[in-house]
Amino acid sequence: MGEGCVNVSKDRPIIGILCWELGFPRGLQQLEKMPGNVICPRTFDFPVRYERVQGANFHTIVEEPSTDALLAMIKAAQGMEKDGIRAITTSCGFNAIFQSELANSVSVPVFTSSLLQVPMVYRMLGRGHWVGIITAQKRFLTDKHLRETGIDRSTPLCIEGLEDTGEWDRIHRRPEEEVDLRKLEKEIVQVGRRIVEKNQKTGAIVLECTDLPPFAKAIQKVTNLPVFDIVTLVKMVHEAVVKKG
Repeated sequence: MGEGCVNVSKDRPIIGILCWELGFPRGLQQLEKMPGNVICPRTFDFPVRYERVQGANFHTIVEEPSTDALLAMIKAAQGMEKDGIRAITTSCGFNAIFQSELANSVSVPVFTSSLLQVPMVYRMLGRGHWVGIITAQKRFLTDKHLRETGIDRSTPLCIEGLEDTGEWDRIHRRPEEEVDLRKLEKEIVQVGRRIVEKNQKTGAIVLECTDLPPFAKAIQKVTNLPVFDIVTLVKMVHEAVVKKG
């Protein structure tokens, strides 16, 4: 967890988040500290449990999904369930590729990625509308990721990645350096604008990357569209598993 992100609630967490191991680029550490990021507890008004999964990182999850990383995540998920966690998510949308395996390994709901919202969002929109997706790395987002999250091939999608933006690229190209967060926001917003410019039938945007929710408001301001992300999904699931009153 990032420094400064301290959840002071004494309530017992019922949402568990499987996170990448420590040792990732400084830029990602910056993003984790931002309220709105799924890794920062200040994002939520309820407690969550975070667990770093040894061996889960950019290479083993995004570039070359690893069976060893999956097995480590399954073990961590099973441990969470034994400890009373009632729903489990992850800190990277590319874990969508493991949706079936993780969901089948426990008896509580598992929602690996914000992409699980795409079928719902598409059916919420009127005929002829498309769903825009902003992903961290478009070239690594495969048909299997989409299938695992219930996205039908017939669903009209406009997908744009962040890999060609300067500050986002810096995170992996120069991992020891910090990123310019203001510049990064402008670049992310431009990607959202590009989706709308490419397809004016876009009716909503889903943010695949769990580092993007802090910028959702800025994206919405420019596109004037509903923006869904991992935070909207976590809050919905929390509401479903913990009814009040």
